[in-house]
Amino acid sequence: MDDMDHFQEQQPEEEKRTDRKKDKKEKPVRKLGNDEISSLCLGLSMLLHAGVSVGDGLALLADEEPDGSYKDMLVQLANQVDDGYSLAYAFRECQRFPDYVCGLLDVGERAGRTEEALSALSRHYEDRARLDHQVRSALLYPAVLLVIMLAVIVVLLVQVLPVFNQVYSYLGGSLTGVAGGLLALGQALDAGMPVICVLLAAVAVFLGFFAALPNFREKVMGVWRSKMGDKGVSRKINTARVAQSLSMGLSSGLPLEEALALAASLLDSVPTAKQRCLDCQTRLENGDPLAKAMKESGVLPRAECRLLDLGMRSGTGDAAMEQIARRLSEDSEMALEELVGRVEPALVIITSILVGLILLSVMLPLMNIMTAIG
Repeated sequence: MDDMDHFQEQQPEEEKRTDRKKDKKEKPVRKLGNDEISSLCLGLSMLLHAGVSVGDGLALLADEEPDGSYKDMLVQLANQVDDGYSLAYAFRECQRFPDYVCGLLDVGERAGRTEEALSALSRHYEDRARLDHQVRSALLYPAVLLVIMLAVIVVLLVQVLPVFNQVYSYLGGSLTGVAGGLLALGQALDAGMPVICVLLAAVAVFLGFFAALPNFREKVMGVWRSKMGDKGVSRKINTARVAQSLSMGLSSGLPLEEALALAASLLDSVPTAKQRCLDCQTRLENGDPLAKAMKESGVLPRAECRLLDLGMRSGTGDAAMEQIARRLSEDSEMALEELVGRVEPALVIITSILVGLILLSVMLPLMNIMTAIG
């Protein structure tokens, strides 16, 4: 009987213990971030490597923390482990860790490779934290640039064009053509400014909630991932995360089919990416060759499928998967950087053309009038 069968047999007993502890409805708890998970798993793996037990390691980590909910969580985890519960069960009961962490830890503990599982989790969530930070940084500057350029254009339409129109009226002319259309647009914007201000306030409130409330942010991102989260650069990022998950699973002693199942659990918010993992798992269970199953399901690129197939045949599947994960992560980061590199110049060019069009549509008639007067 393999680890996953044993894991499934143990589930009812743990679920009964869980149900007894959930007689009362508990209030929602804040999920740990990627940085926090990586730091905790790294600290525990280092303490285990030094010969410290899991319970004592959690207690030592709790002693290093200032008073707060994080310290209370570590104390609770240490008490549960000292009472005889597994670390995976304690993590699951805490409700502050992703299911992926609990599932991989459970398999690692049953295989006697808790330290390796914790170390792999630490690397995985460190990579996820770095990638998330890169995505936020990449999107922030273009967004700020777009807002500034739009503000400049609105000021030109609402404040500057009416001044030029008055000048033209003094000279016996008026703005016509493109300039006249822009003037009408500016007047409409000026008349609708209260509504625009309300909309901007609503957007500001939404962004404030998005930045300050992790649960709200996760719901919004979940809706976006379910609709657009597996196209273009996002698909490359998802493929890199699948590769990292497979690498982590194989390094913890999991068969490839079970590693795929765990990778699918990491992609619950991206149904199409999750389906690729499940489809590949089904093909492997039906006896399809590894390279064919991965290529036809689209889990990994064709070249990486061949490399993994060779690694599995030679008994170095975990090393091959680690190399594939590192390569795909670098490719996804480069793709993101290239996308941002195209977005920024495009925004500058478009807004510069709009500003130039507004100025030319105003200045050319003025030059004609001045030439006629002269």
